[in-house]
Amino acid sequence: MPRRHIRVTGAAEAPLREALRALRTELDVPETFPAGALAEAEQAARTPRLPSYDATDVPLFTVDPPASTDLDQAMHLSRRPGGYRVHYAIADVAAFVTPGGALDAEAHRRVTTLYFPDERVPLHPPRLSEGAASLLPDQVRPAVLWTIDLDADGRTESADVRRALVRSRAKLAYEHVQRQLDEGTAEEPLTLLKDIGLLRERLEEERGGISLNVPEQEIVGHDHTYELAFRAPLPAEGWNAQISLLTGMAAADLMLAHGTGVLRTLPAAPDGAVGRLRRTAQALRVDWPHHVSYAQLIRSLDAHHPPHAAFLQECTTLLRGAGYTVFRDGVLPDLTSHAAVAAPYAHCTAPLRRLVDRYAAEICLAAVAGRPTPDWVLATLDDLPKEMAEGTRRAGSVERACVDTVEAALLKDRVGEVFDGCVVDVKEHEPTVGTVQLEDPAIVARIESTTTPLPLGERLRVRLTRADPGAAKVSFAPA
Repeated sequence: MPRRHIRVTGAAEAPLREALRALRTELDVPETFPAGALAEAEQAARTPRLPSYDATDVPLFTVDPPASTDLDQAMHLSRRPGGYRVHYAIADVAAFVTPGGALDAEAHRRVTTLYFPDERVPLHPPRLSEGAASLLPDQVRPAVLWTIDLDADGRTESADVRRALVRSRAKLAYEHVQRQLDEGTAEEPLTLLKDIGLLRERLEEERGGISLNVPEQEIVGHDHTYELAFRAPLPAEGWNAQISLLTGMAAADLMLAHGTGVLRTLPAAPDGAVGRLRRTAQALRVDWPHHVSYAQLIRSLDAHHPPHAAFLQECTTLLRGAGYTVFRDGVLPDLTSHAAVAAPYAHCTAPLRRLVDRYAAEICLAAVAGRPTPDWVLATLDDLPKEMAEGTRRAGSVERACVDTVEAALLKDRVGEVFDGCVVDVKEHEPTVGTVQLEDPAIVARIESTTTPLPLGERLRVRLTRADPGAAKVSFAPA
């Protein structure tokens, strides 16, 4: 879908900020870190637990949004006889956080970093997450360093992980990476990001996995104002994600062999959900022949084409039900795979922003070293699924409420106006209620008809009936 920008005016900025403050209060978002946690973070930043192994000679680089400073991952990609080598360094949060301390307790309370349009509410104090623990360029940092060897087809041949000192050489942005790859000016480590990414995407297709190229509705801060945009991810973002997926799959395999771990799992979608999705495809005029699998269809769609973009958004319904599954003492759970990955998978590559990743890293380090899982990991392991479920739910609520709040702020003075839209969802048992997607401005909101069922997949003129930033509510009706 083409990228579109609309900006909150100066008049709308004050009520927007007020609404966002109210939203943080409503969602019980922590405002500051306790004094004890801040003191521990300051001390840890000065005296982290450093590993003896020095890998600062590996010329790592990071690929992130340009404004990011909480950098969890750095990579270096190279060729080797018969294939490729992936070095993937993950910020070693355990080098700074003492189990059972005030900082650890606060991380368990927060669970994830929360992103608002006007500020970030971090999992760890900025002194660590944006400073001493972040893999910023030209800084020596403790890391959990993965070394994964691939064959010529991109299949994993071996995986090793150990603590190491690392130093990133460059902080790259997705747009910069994509431009260099498109222009053919990238050096080999970047060209290998594309080569390995494409190989891994091919393997994902082979095993029946799915990476949804869903256009994102972004809130973008710019010069003390905000923009709302639909944005289709760049190919380089997908290739970068494949390196993270590769590592998460390697971590899951190590934990399963070790007999103790925490997996990110997702059951297969029930037949009814797939049937409903087929009806949605038909309504949106997305051609889905019966002999074509769901995974094959997804890869044939163009996120820049509005009906395809709307269908891709609906495909996210099949990903509901993901959770965290803990196992120990060699007793494996009934469900060990993630349906979208089509393989066992673990979250282990974002410990600055997600609590569970610190625990997954420790289990993998123990597995490779042939030693028992640390007691502090085992003591909290069984509580992680519930903690992560609550944290993930809150993060999802924040994301949805932020978009709704910004939409309402952008539209608050336009109630009664008529827009062009497309109905992208209709409630199955309440066909007069659904979701409409506007192309300009970039809005996705509730639509309700008082009489006739809504025409799924059809374009229609809609009238804005409500835009309340304080309540984070926007709604439309057929014009």
